[in-house]
Amino acid sequence: MKSDQRPWGAWYVLDEGPGYKVKRIEVSPGQRLSYQVHQHRAEHWTVVRGTATCTLDGETVVVATGGSLEVPLGMPHRIANRHRDDLVIIEVQRGDYTGEDDIVRLEDDYGRDAGSVAR
Repeated sequence: MKSDQRPWGAWYVLDEGPGYKVKRIEVSPGQRLSYQVHQHRAEHWTVVRGTATCTLDGETVVVATGGSLEVPLGMPHRIANRHRDDLVIIEVQRGDYTGEDDIVRLEDDYGRDAGSVAR
């Protein structure tokens, strides 16, 4: 299984094929992912544990366990865990390319280059 530890938590690829990828994303308490956009994929997030504070194009949306959210192609977005419990999200990516380098960071809490493509 492909996976990676990040400053905010971890992700694990559960399944992938032509035009899609399914990930488990774990966000540690008090952490958040970079504010980012994708050029080649849309995403659907389902919260399976915890409460996600999501930013979509500058608007804040709180999603509790069992809730879900669509992230259209090219929309700036971020997931944050503002609570004491772990946050677990199942992310379904859909698009012609789902590689990890399809991330353009707009803001980042961990010193990774904002405004550049993730590598």
